[in-house]
Amino acid sequence: MTGAGQGIGAAIAKVFAERGANVAVNDVNQSAAEKTVSEIVSKGWKSAFFSADVTCEKDVQTMCKDIVSTFGSMDVLVNNAGIMDTSSIEDLTVEHWERTLSINLKGAFICSKAVIGIMKAQGSGNIVNISSLAGENGGIMVAADYSASKAGMLALTKKLATEMAAFNINVNAIAPGTTKTPMIEAMSDEEQTAISSKIPLKRFGMPKDIAYAACFLASDEASFITGATLDVNGGLLMR
Repeated sequence: MTGAGQGIGAAIAKVFAERGANVAVNDVNQSAAEKTVSEIVSKGWKSAFFSADVTCEKDVQTMCKDIVSTFGSMDVLVNNAGIMDTSSIEDLTVEHWERTLSINLKGAFICSKAVIGIMKAQGSGNIVNISSLAGENGGIMVAADYSASKAGMLALTKKLATEMAAFNINVNAIAPGTTKTPMIEAMSDEEQTAISSKIPLKRFGMPKDIAYAACFLASDEASFITGATLDVNGGLLMR
């Protein structure tokens, strides 16, 4: 689980642990990741922190070996690590564009590539990519680099799913809509109401809403689903 120090990532880690999984927690913010681990372990579940920069292939390969050494297998990868900002295209620098694409998209590619060999040897596996509604409709409050990176994750999901199907490895994506994060919580009540009123279910998503979807896609109940994008957006985008 990458990017599991807070928000959606932490929620996914906790729900997986609650349902019996041994959870490997990764985040660039070690103190936040260790807090997630501590909360999981305090309830009697199994979890450990594993350090790696998801943009560094060598780091990720070492992390994956350490995870298998600790837990014995690697059955599920959740690519959640990412950054986001709200700059306009005119204000967005090339440097920031490259950093966002590196963490959000290249990181998902590197981590997926690193676990494929492990999962093939096991004869099974699941990869869940946390994309975004912004990757489908361009986004409202986010910058172009974020939208582009999340759209790339959807294409990566399909390609990985096609190549990995023969090895019993399912690859799917989740596209969360507007979710209750620190950015939303920092807005005034009036701003929050204005945004949530446009959502058919009239509320923001909660991190656990995304976590439940991730658990489903990683479960046996979703064994015939691969290459799909699960929209978790309160009806904001209907197909």
